[in-house]
Parts: sequence; C-alpha cells; structure tokens
Amino acid sequence: MQIILLLILAVFQVTVTDYLVTNPDFYQLDAYTWESDRFRALSLGDMVADRKTVDVDAVTVWMIENEYDLTDVKEAPAVSKRVEKSRPAEYRKLRNAYETIFKDLKYFPVPASTDAGTPDVTYENGWMDNRTYGGERGHEGCDIMGNQRARGFYPVVSISDGVVEKVGWLEKGGWRIGVRTPSGLYVYYAHLYDYSKDWKEGDPVRAGELLGFMGDTGYSAIEGTTGNFDVHLHIGLYLRTDHYEELSVNPYWVLKYLEKYRLRYRY
Repeated sequence: MQIILLLILAVFQVTVTDYLVTNPDFYQLDAYTWESDRFRALSLGDMVADRKTVDVDAVTVWMIENEYDLTDVKEAPAVSKRVEKSRPAEYRKLRNAYETIFKDLKYFPVPASTDAGTPDVTYENGWMDNRTYGGERGHEGCDIMGNQRARGFYPVVSISDGVVEKVGWLEKGGWRIGVRTPSGLYVYYAHLYDYSKDWKEGDPVRAGELLGFMGDTGYSAIEGTTGNFDVHLHIGLYLRTDHYEELSVNPYWVLKYLEKYRLRYRY
C-alpha cells in the first residue's frame, strides 16, 4: 500500500512540476516580457553588480525565477535549464535583451579623479521618479550628480564602443549625445556643458573616449540655457523592441556594475 501511495505521489509531483514549467503565469515569461515594467526596472541587485563579468544566461534564469527582482538575493542560485527547454523562443528573446544591454559595457561614464581634493560624484536609483517639465512623466534614466563643482568640471566618457547616432540640443536634455553600441543598445548622455569635439552623426566612438563635460543645460527651447537644475549627467539606456523604437531600461544597477571599471584622470 505504501509503495502504491509513493508512486501516486511521484506521478503527481511530476505532473504538477510539468504544469508549472509550461504555464506562462508561473515563470512570467512570454514573447514580450522584455517590454514589461518588471524587466525595464532591471532590478539586478548587488549580487549581479558586484560580479566581475555578467553571465547573461545565469542572469536571465535568476531574473525569471525571482520575479525579475534580485535586490534581496545575496548568493547566486543554481542555474536551471528548465525554462529554457520548455520555452526556448521566449527565453532567447529575453536573454538577447540582457546581452544587448551588457555585452559592450566597459567603463563608468565619469572617471575618478586622482586629486584627493576633488569631490566624487554621487547617484541614486531614481528610476521612474516624478518629473514635471513638459508634463507629468517618469524619470527614464539615472542622474549622476556633480553639483559640488561648477558646470564643465567633471569629464564624461563613453561607457562603450559605438557610433554617434544623435547629437545637439534637446529641450529636455540640453546638449546631449546618443551612442549606439555594436550590440544595439542606445546610450543617451544629457545635460552636457560642452562637447570634447565637434561630434557628428556617424562618428565612431571608443569606450573610454571623452565625450564632453558635465553640465546643467536643458529644460528650455533656447539653446545653451543653463541653471534650471543642479549640475549632473543624465544617463539613459534604450532598446529597440517589437513595439518600440526606443524603450528605456533602468541604468542604476548597470552603473553599479561599471564602478569597478572606472578610469582615473587628474582633474
């Protein structure tokens, strides 16, 4: 009798496990997960940010199995292949999105100063904080604050190789430059005080190359307007997806990951 009961329980367990793995609601994974708010928040946590390199397959599995939030996960979980095998197309799509974000990253955008008297920049996770200029909206980026020094003091370098896709004045972004990485990520650097040179669309950019200097330009239709907010660099990360030409993802944990790869300049 006990053997029969154990067999029944084993069959039940296999059936339930199979149902959970194949049920889209269990893993919260479908063809458009990479356009969802939970994916865009990119809640990677210190467990990923502290790693020397990003294992894209591991991150994909961890995010799926932890409801796309690793901020409270302290140790790396085992990497299961179940979801990849049960839903390969959806898995590959999500994995490729994480790879697009991380593959070409090399440097933190503001070098550290070798001068002990230079205050360091600061930043917080301000993803989707309220903004009101031009209408109510969520903040689609991360602000690296340099307000302890005057505009034009802190250098801004490219976090990756790429090609200049957009450059010049924007009402909300001030003097900005947008770089498309080889993998397709669009990196947006806004509120610059000045450029390092006369950048043109189509110009190649090397990782670590000086793009310009941190400022406080923008929030005006008049080119060159300054002073409407504190000196800072706004970093935005954007993906091309099935339904969006530019879909923002949260740069905060990406920046935390890049801190270990920070250049050092004397300034």
